[in-house]
Amino acid sequence: MTVALDDPTEGLEALLTEGRPAPVIDIDPLTHLAALPYSSGTTGRPKGVRLSHHNLTSNIRQTVAMLSLNGLRPGWTVMGPLPFFHIYGMNSMLNTIVAARCHLLTMPKFDLHLFLEAHQKCGVQYTYVAPPIMVGLAKHPAVDEFDLSSLEFMLSGAAPLDEELADAVAKRIGCDVIQDYGMTETSPLATAHVRGRGDIGSIGTPAPNTEAKLVDLLDPDLAEIPVPEPGDQQAEGVPEGHSRDGELWIRGPQVMLGYHDNEEATAGARTPDGWLRTGDIARYNANGRLLIVDRAKELIKYKGYQVAPAELEAMLLTHDSVADSAVVPWRRPEDGEEVPRAFIVVKEGHELGEEELKDWVAERVAPYKKIRRIDFIEQIPKSVSGKILRHELRDR
Repeated sequence: MTVALDDPTEGLEALLTEGRPAPVIDIDPLTHLAALPYSSGTTGRPKGVRLSHHNLTSNIRQTVAMLSLNGLRPGWTVMGPLPFFHIYGMNSMLNTIVAARCHLLTMPKFDLHLFLEAHQKCGVQYTYVAPPIMVGLAKHPAVDEFDLSSLEFMLSGAAPLDEELADAVAKRIGCDVIQDYGMTETSPLATAHVRGRGDIGSIGTPAPNTEAKLVDLLDPDLAEIPVPEPGDQQAEGVPEGHSRDGELWIRGPQVMLGYHDNEEATAGARTPDGWLRTGDIARYNANGRLLIVDRAKELIKYKGYQVAPAELEAMLLTHDSVADSAVVPWRRPEDGEEVPRAFIVVKEGHELGEEELKDWVAERVAPYKKIRRIDFIEQIPKSVSGKILRHELRDR
């Protein structure tokens, strides 16, 4: 039977009353495209990431498993303030919480007061956050006006979370804080922290059926960096007991098929044996846990040293007068050297001078990490998932 569609309403009604069976669709879950989310594009143009049905469903099961290890149970009330068009909100939050048979609260856009009120009113037990939300939870006075005692734990993703910031939120609210690591290219979860296993600043351990390794980019053979052993020689500028820095590689069923209409980028990201080159620089800590240092493209190269913007940003947030911060590379006009340049949002009611803050930083870092210029701005530009849009700051 053919239905005339001159009137879409009548056509839909006819289709619904015909009693036809659902169409049989032939899908290869391993190779057929299920979703095409775009990477964040914090350092360049976003790329379409080709994710299969197998990528997404595998990662849902991996995420449910890791959250279950952290105590999540069916029937819990979960706060999800993240947008569904982003891979973090779509798969790690929406699809995963449905699969875990929990209740999910959503927000049309993030508002701290509404966020806190929902926790108190609905007895939220588990919450998804990103580092910018964590900054508000650590510093905003409104947090003390609400009862958040029902909250068991919160998960921070989308960008590196500093251990001091995580610890400050955990103590203020009275709940556990964990963080995970992932990318659009890994559907997105790759590793996650588990409550009670220490190292709150680490990204934890690989998800089920996932491998992770560090690769030495300075080695022509791309040698794997081992977990440090007692007595190993320390690399210069690396904390005691930590390994030297390397690029994090991930392999597992959640790794993307490739980039949309971009074979060159796909070849540069995926090795023939299935490893994804994440572009993130990491190291092992003294306990063998992985710590994200920064994006490889975002490292500042100063006189042979590498400076991680995320490290300086985390330290700046510990200053009593700093509400938010971002650090980018800047070429000094007098000598062309690439040096750290900070953009700072000052807390309301506070005063802070450039030289005062530069001196404060210099007392706490190695000489090559000192900030050479500071700009005070009203807001740090960020993506919807909370990542700093450094290219907008560099364009200034």
